[in-house]
Amino acid sequence: MKRIGVWAFYAAGALAILYLALYAYAAFTRRELAPGDPIHLFRKPDAPSYS
Repeated sequence: MKRIGVWAFYAAGALAILYLALYAYAAFTRRELAPGDPIHLFRKPDAPSYS
């Protein structure tokens, strides 16, 4: 039982490190937004216009 607990602890730590690595990758590779840049919403071209 102690061995299972140790492996669960290692697995939780590995998941935490993986999450932080993915967060850092997303934070450093995102496109910078400048004021006035349009926000692109991807819609189907044949979607109805409700305005």
